[in-house]
Amino acid sequence: MKNKVLMTVLVGGLIVASAAGIVSCATHKVTPDYETSEQFHDGQFQNQREIQLGGFANTAKILWRYLTEKRFNTVPEDELNVQMITPQQLAKPQGAAPVIYRLGHSSLLLQVKGENWLIDPVFAERASPFSWVGPKRFHAPPIALDALPEIRGVIISHDHYDHLDAASIKVLAQQDIHFIVPLGLGRYLTRWGVEDAYITELDWWQDTRVGALQLTATPAQHFSGRGLNDTNQTLWASWVIDSGDHRLFYSGDSGYFDGFKTIGERFGPFDLTMIENGAYNELWRDVHMSPEESLQAHLDLKGKVMMPVHNGTFDLAMHPWFEPLDRIFDLAWEASVSLALPKIGEAYQVGGPRSQRLWWEQQMKAELAAEAAM
Repeated sequence: MKNKVLMTVLVGGLIVASAAGIVSCATHKVTPDYETSEQFHDGQFQNQREIQLGGFANTAKILWRYLTEKRFNTVPEDELNVQMITPQQLAKPQGAAPVIYRLGHSSLLLQVKGENWLIDPVFAERASPFSWVGPKRFHAPPIALDALPEIRGVIISHDHYDHLDAASIKVLAQQDIHFIVPLGLGRYLTRWGVEDAYITELDWWQDTRVGALQLTATPAQHFSGRGLNDTNQTLWASWVIDSGDHRLFYSGDSGYFDGFKTIGERFGPFDLTMIENGAYNELWRDVHMSPEESLQAHLDLKGKVMMPVHNGTFDLAMHPWFEPLDRIFDLAWEASVSLALPKIGEAYQVGGPRSQRLWWEQQMKAELAAEAAM
């Protein structure tokens, strides 16, 4: 898979890649400061090891599969039943442990020590450079962007459209919010109205403190680019989020690699890992994990509880929308791994009781029964 702009094109069913390159800004030149990064050489940011993004042959294979394969249940038949979040709910004291709300896909709202943080906030209707084509949300966000409480900071993992949403950033930029991002992403933020004083760019293993949190950018195995001519001109990262009392990990997007063991050795154990689990396929396994690999990453990180993310909102692959959740549940059960599986919009308090409801199961069974009856 060349990049998620192409993925947007494939899922949308229209060949609009050339237009994506036009509207997504021209090639970004990396400033000399980034050239001092150990991750930057040969004109691009690099992974710890060489990976296969596929090139033309693999891209053609993906396109052929999308055009010829019958895909089942990639989008829910009915709108997902999410739990709406009210401003009054967010204003209530939550106790000493962090509270996390899944807003959809990989977007998260974190409440910790009286502060509100957003992780990869995407409130747009589509994960796409276009408003008229591309993966469309299965559900509305459980809270409107303008109904959020005062936000202390925003953590971004990388620049793909399902993680970095220009429309959401432009709204958030109207407040005095600190943005913590990997190297290179600041150029987008300043273009969208964020003042330089509120942007901190970090290389892998660099850290910063903002409010109640110590934040460390850690490696991931992925890639970047919002158009056809800016591949790997910004860095991608996973994140260690440390409140002093609790330590959390957010994977961003990543293929499975031995970096998870290194992060676990340096920062583990983690009270909660928020691990990518969705939009996987053998054709792009170097940059996205299968459920088996997601579980292994959690174990490598020495996590106590795992929250699967990167699912339940957009159609970005060929598997059924519910498959990532169903597979990770079975795998975790067999491995005696504790999962946090809140439905979209439901609060989960770190270290607290976890819902035993498989919120997707009833809808999944109904769709499978309907498919079998066809």
